[in-house]
Amino acid sequence: MAELLDGKKVSDRILEELKVKLNQSSYKPQLSIILCGDDPASILYTKMKKESGEAIGLKAEIHKLDSTITESEFIKTIEDLNQNSDGIMVQLPLPKHLNTRKIMSFIEPDKDVDGLTETSLRRIVDGDERFASATPKGIIKLLEEYNLSIEGKEITIINRSSIVGKPLALLFLNRGATVTICHSKTKNLLKHTRDADIIVIGVGKPNFLKAEMIKENCVVIDVGTNKTEEGLKGDVDFENVKHKASFITPVPGGVGPVTVAMLLNNIVNKGTKNL
Repeated sequence: MAELLDGKKVSDRILEELKVKLNQSSYKPQLSIILCGDDPASILYTKMKKESGEAIGLKAEIHKLDSTITESEFIKTIEDLNQNSDGIMVQLPLPKHLNTRKIMSFIEPDKDVDGLTETSLRRIVDGDERFASATPKGIIKLLEEYNLSIEGKEITIINRSSIVGKPLALLFLNRGATVTICHSKTKNLLKHTRDADIIVIGVGKPNFLKAEMIKENCVVIDVGTNKTEEGLKGDVDFENVKHKASFITPVPGGVGPVTVAMLLNNIVNKGTKNL
């Protein structure tokens, strides 16, 4: 039976440390969260980030933009926030008429606390992980907190996004792992999953990763969040995989809380000059 990688417990400890750090600092960093549109999930996530930030002593503000906003208006909002915020994050996804990559490029690199700009990605290549993407950074933190070795491991990531898969692969490479990225065009996915010591999956399909797809004692990290009639589910067939894996993240309560904690860690370290 797999041991749970308890993201909530890890997150609570990180947030308590950040709260202490802020209490000892005379400066309270300003986090600006941009929410565009009325997507219920995005509204919920931004609210959670704001509340978590305020709970540790940050100044956090949600800037609500209409879903019909033009790119130039959106960019103007970012440029204004660059002048008076310590950290800026844009809640994704954005409405389809907006060019996400273009918009994100206007965030000043040292204020990109969510680690989603091209500059942040390039920095990871050079080993600078100060503003690595919050989800990949949270996954690494979770493994480290449970003393799970990364160096020399075979790791399969089933996700090639610029938010998770690509930056996470770089973080693993920086720690001496051998990394395979799989996606919708991958042939013989089973070969890659069955060879892996650690699997990270984020495909948006509930119960996609089955027990027969992994080897004994594999570590399984589930980034998926799928709304089903039974509630929130991940991409892993949890009830069956847990009997074969050595460690596994639950959904909810796994990667999600640590992602928020690492976002806030980035802004606290930036704002209190402890990079």
